Amino acid sequence: MKYRQNNPIEVAAAKASISRATAYRIEKDARLPSQTKPPRDRRRPDPLEHIFDSEVVPLLKAAPGIRAVAVYNEMLRRHPELSEGVRRTIERRIRSWRAVHGQEQEVIFRQMHEPGRLGLSDFTDMGSLGVTIAGQSLDHLLYHFRLVWSGFEHAHVILGGESFVALAEGLQNALWSVGGSPLYHRSDSLSAAFRNLDADAKVDLTHRYDELCAHYRMTPTRNNKGVAHENGSIESSHGHLKNAIRDALLMRGTRDFGDLGSYRAFIDEIVSRRNAAHGKRIDAERTHLQALPDRRTTDFEEVIVTVSSTGGFALRKVFYTVPSRLIGHRLRVRLFDDRLDVFIGGTHLLTLPRGRAHASGKHDQVVNYHHVIHSLRKKPMALLGLVYRDKLFPRPEYRRTFDALIEQLPERQACKITVELLALAHDRSCERELAEELAKTLDAHKLPDLAALRAVFSPDPDQLPVVHVQLASLNGYEALIGTAYAGEVA
Repeated sequence: MKYRQNNPIEVAAAKASISRATAYRIEKDARLPSQTKPPRDRRRPDPLEHIFDSEVVPLLKAAPGIRAVAVYNEMLRRHPELSEGVRRTIERRIRSWRAVHGQEQEVIFRQMHEPGRLGLSDFTDMGSLGVTIAGQSLDHLLYHFRLVWSGFEHAHVILGGESFVALAEGLQNALWSVGGSPLYHRSDSLSAAFRNLDADAKVDLTHRYDELCAHYRMTPTRNNKGVAHENGSIESSHGHLKNAIRDALLMRGTRDFGDLGSYRAFIDEIVSRRNAAHGKRIDAERTHLQALPDRRTTDFEEVIVTVSSTGGFALRKVFYTVPSRLIGHRLRVRLFDDRLDVFIGGTHLLTLPRGRAHASGKHDQVVNYHHVIHSLRKKPMALLGLVYRDKLFPRPEYRRTFDALIEQLPERQACKITVELLALAHDRSCERELAEELAKTLDAHKLPDLAALRAVFSPDPDQLPVVHVQLASLNGYEALIGTAYAGEVA
């Protein structure tokens, strides 16, 4: 027919490699060749002819969400004579029926995005990757930020659950990393952050989130609760990022990291490589972002605590030890996701790792033996029933040593030796080296010799500096006094 548009029928037939008779027949017939054949009838009897309209359709109408495989199993139960091979037929017939008579489905409306307009935040669970820190499983989330237009990403390891502190810290890190802020910031409904909060706390958290966005001149928006596809531009990116991290862990050969800092550097490197692939678009979007303020805003919670006579304070079902000189003082504590900054007045005292209560509600402890060792030396038997005894030992070797001592020696002597070992590690700053010596002793099925260890870790007299102090002559002071009097007379 294409050749016939510009050629006589004989020439068009020759070019199409068909006979002139066929060409004349096609020319006279107004129908297409595919329309001349009658529809093919069924080649075998319909196995669902007597049950589809009478049984399957009423079941689909009564339970619109039922799966086709459930209908198939029900039909086999009702009609044992049916062959198991009709499953594909039932699925195909149900799919066709639903296309004509089924319920309306939700439509996803794709959006046009403008540079510098929208940034997205969300959290994703990383438990499936099996990451460990020094052999201990790391239960953590990943805060994930993304600029929709350019694809710029930022990821931040979160040790606790979803919270305002985690969102504020991760979001500000992302904005300062890209060098600007978008017009709008969208997050999920923050339901996880609101969990277990009373009405006043929820209002306060919402107010703080609005203030955070206002500080960066962003308009806060939230997608509807439970509707993940409204945040689709980051939900799909979650999967791509986690797959990239999973592949990098496989190529690394191990999922264990020496410390949390190494793991965070590993995540940063992966995100940086992904951003490099969108470098031109990211640079283009930077020019459309709003300028950042002069400084960051609050990304922590502040709580006032009082140090009790037990040498610490309890906060969020976790007991923290502090230097005993702070007993009775009121401290100002700033809670970050992974740490606590402790202040007295405006003076920063120390930083503590943040602990979290167990999922069962059981309290936890964050203990530093340096804070309590001086008092424990005076009362070594307190170690025997100490509530946070297991958390007191800085390394597993010290716990193993205590267990071995308590099995073979009287309780008083075992506690005394253990406390003196901790004191030795504290006084001589040899915690790791002493732990290695203890491990060798225990592996040899021996008990540690406290006197020998003190000799090993005592300072070498030959290495001590010799200090010569030469006292000044008192006549010099007399001369100064005389000069002062002479000046007054003058």
